[in-house]
Amino acid sequence: MKLFELQPAPGSKKLPKRKGRGHGTGNGKTAGRGHKGQNARAGGGVRPGFEGGQMPLYRRVPKRGFNNIFAKVYTEVNVSALNVFDNGTVVTQELLKEKGIIKKINDGVAILGNGELTKKLTVKAARFTKTASEKIEAAGGKVEVI
Repeated sequence: MKLFELQPAPGSKKLPKRKGRGHGTGNGKTAGRGHKGQNARAGGGVRPGFEGGQMPLYRRVPKRGFNNIFAKVYTEVNVSALNVFDNGTVVTQELLKEKGIIKKINDGVAILGNGELTKKLTVKAARFTKTASEKIEAAGGKVEVI
């Protein structure tokens, strides 16, 4: 392959629609906007969610509860998932993500006490449940809150 042989994949580059360039194009004269009316004008049209004066959907549906924007979202990992690591490993949030145990760290990782742990690990996480920390220490490991 040489530099001059490079070209985009066929069909990946499309020319833009040229509006208002004669009736033979199918988009001439009114340029696909129809005749007169709010949508034919420059800057015309209605705001998003407007339903022609009818009470919009977002105002018709009932609203309940409260969404705390300051709430911390922790990614949860069970103790049994930590068995993939070798003895003596220092398990961090980044290592969990690297291994594919978690997809996203969010505001930190919380270790839950589901399952059994057979390896001796040093686990560093944002939160630990009581049973999780007991199981890690029972296996001979350490718990570090970061």
